[in-house]
Amino acid sequence: MLLSDVLEIYGYDFTGYSRASLKRRIVRLFELDRFVSFAEYRYKIRTDPAYFKRFLEQVTINVTEMFRDPAFYRTLRTEILPRLGTYPFIRIWIAGCSTGEEAYSVAIFLKELNLLNKSLIYATDINNTVLENASQAMIPMSKLQLYTENYIAAGGSENFSDYYSANYSLGKLDDELRSKIIFSSHNLVTDNSFNEFQLILCRNVIIYFDRPLQNKVFRLFDNSLEKFGYLALGTKESLDFSPTAKNFERLKGEKIWRKISGDDKM
Repeated sequence: MLLSDVLEIYGYDFTGYSRASLKRRIVRLFELDRFVSFAEYRYKIRTDPAYFKRFLEQVTINVTEMFRDPAFYRTLRTEILPRLGTYPFIRIWIAGCSTGEEAYSVAIFLKELNLLNKSLIYATDINNTVLENASQAMIPMSKLQLYTENYIAAGGSENFSDYYSANYSLGKLDDELRSKIIFSSHNLVTDNSFNEFQLILCRNVIIYFDRPLQNKVFRLFDNSLEKFGYLALGTKESLDFSPTAKNFERLKGEKIWRKISGDDKM
């Protein structure tokens, strides 16, 4: 009933999310905020938009880091992005971008390949709060050692410290990187395709959806990719068993597929 409330009142559809993980997060917030009853909890979510914002923050997954899974980023840097360099203009969609670390990571490698000037990254998420944070282009200094190690392991060719300026407990990423990223709200469950892309990254998001919803999202990605474009998923995710798989071929190694069938949208 709670999920029906959320859909009816706020337009967010969680009914296709993995029940086990969603239930854990809903119960965790219920216990964390010490509600007397589930009825009170449900009423608070229904009637208090500010509290619903908190609910949304807690039940959506926002775990991310720059150059997460360095082997994936090494493949992106050496194999995928150079191929995109043949296009007159590069459009990339990062779906479920959370606080933006992945978008900035891609922007850095585009810059190192001299492709950033002709690129635009669309970074979208269901959660407006994390999008606000992402648009600030700030990263915690406490994470910079990890991010630097990831960057080096991923094949970065410069000094990572050149991409940010330290400001007390935060590092401010270069304005040039930020200028090539559009952060906007997009719901993979209910919203349609909004552009045609050569590369879509949706990593560690699909894993939280049930199979019918996964297939729906894969159709959305198929409709959003130009022919010969690339789709990158997380390490525990796969396109292989979806009806859309027939339009793609998987590259060796990382979870990256290339669209080989469908109307040529160039």
